[in-house]
Amino acid sequence: MPTAQLVSVSLPDFGVPTVEPQLGRAIYDKRHKRLIKAMKKAGYDALVIYGDREHVANISWASGYDPRFEEALYVVVPGRTPTLFAGNEGYPYAETAEGNFERVLWQHLSLMGQPRDKEKPLRKLLKSAGLKKGMRIGIAGWKSFETEEGKADDQWFETPHYLVKALERFGTVANAAQLFMNPVDGLRVINEAEQLARFEYAATLTSNALKRFILGAKPGITEYDACRNMGLDGFPLSTHINMCAGPRAKYGLPSPSMRKLEEGDPIVVGHGLMGALNCRAGFLVKEARGLPPGADGYLEKLVAPYFSAAAAWYETVGIGVRGGDIYKAVMEHVGDPFFGVGLNPGHLIHLDEWVHSPIKKKSKMKLRSGMALQCDIIPATGTDYFTSNIEDGIALADEKLRTELATKFPEMWGRIEKRRAFMEGVLGITLKPEVLPFSNIAGWLPPYWLSPELAMAMR
Repeated sequence: MPTAQLVSVSLPDFGVPTVEPQLGRAIYDKRHKRLIKAMKKAGYDALVIYGDREHVANISWASGYDPRFEEALYVVVPGRTPTLFAGNEGYPYAETAEGNFERVLWQHLSLMGQPRDKEKPLRKLLKSAGLKKGMRIGIAGWKSFETEEGKADDQWFETPHYLVKALERFGTVANAAQLFMNPVDGLRVINEAEQLARFEYAATLTSNALKRFILGAKPGITEYDACRNMGLDGFPLSTHINMCAGPRAKYGLPSPSMRKLEEGDPIVVGHGLMGALNCRAGFLVKEARGLPPGADGYLEKLVAPYFSAAAAWYETVGIGVRGGDIYKAVMEHVGDPFFGVGLNPGHLIHLDEWVHSPIKKKSKMKLRSGMALQCDIIPATGTDYFTSNIEDGIALADEKLRTELATKFPEMWGRIEKRRAFMEGVLGITLKPEVLPFSNIAGWLPPYWLSPELAMAMR
């Protein structure tokens, strides 16, 4: 039976995109029809989607509008063209969005101190957008509120109080985030080929950035200098860069600082763009002898079982597989309390880094074609062993979707085939035909960052 071992690995150059996939009006027209159908099934007469700088995914999915400095509202009523409410700066910027909607200027969405000279009452604007007395209205913000069993309470709202109160004047109001984010059939959970191609484009950028970071990390440079090696190009971020070494590394999420890297440091780096995130963690050492005294046996005690867990994740995930089966396959390797794995070992990803997760203990939710998922198993030992980390994205695609992707996006498909061959032939991880790796460092885990030519593999 294969075991996780440290071997010499030559990480191939899988290439970079020369074409940026786009969505286009036709995609948004189809999405609108899907949304209307989902609204009717859920019993909503109208839907209001709220978005802001941190919570863009639902409103962007429906409209193509990505809020920047201001909040935005998107009102959907069957039989009418949707209405986008934007502030002073968002109103003209909305012309760049590819969706089909009418724009309305509502200056209370503008930043404080900006003009309010064209202000109109929200109630009148909502009425003009199609809201009527007696409607059942859904509000979609950025999450729903669930019990441990996954049952959602549609009377919990995370959207602004003023919006809930304004909509209650028209009828009953419910949290409708599950329309978009339900882990089985949410509108943003099953993706079109074009959207998956955008995600792969983003994942190529994020993974190449992490590769450059790791290969360029060395003692004596600052954390900022190390991050400059990533070579970012301006593609929209989904998260701040989380990068830290030394004493702060155990927290995982801090931003870089002027602190200089030191040999022997624990180190972690994560980079997220809309549709992708990659993360790695290890030690800034050449070999085991450089590890802190309290981390003796780091490879055997932590890294090897962790890599075995990640390999099990990749080999188990697939169309029709239950989330609970993936959870079980992973936790057979890292279920001991020492590893401290407290979050779901994998989740759905979209424009936001974490949509929802069907992968949890005893989950009967089945994975489907069109899903984009992230391998995201995070040990938190709370010891000198620190952690080990592989975070990379994949998509699941049945034969029909694979054919569509290969036909429409041959350059992308070529990278996917090369990654699959690398994972299977070099790393010893067998993938099902429907598993499409999106990362240029998929499965690559070098524990000693001053010797990146040494990485884990199943042998």
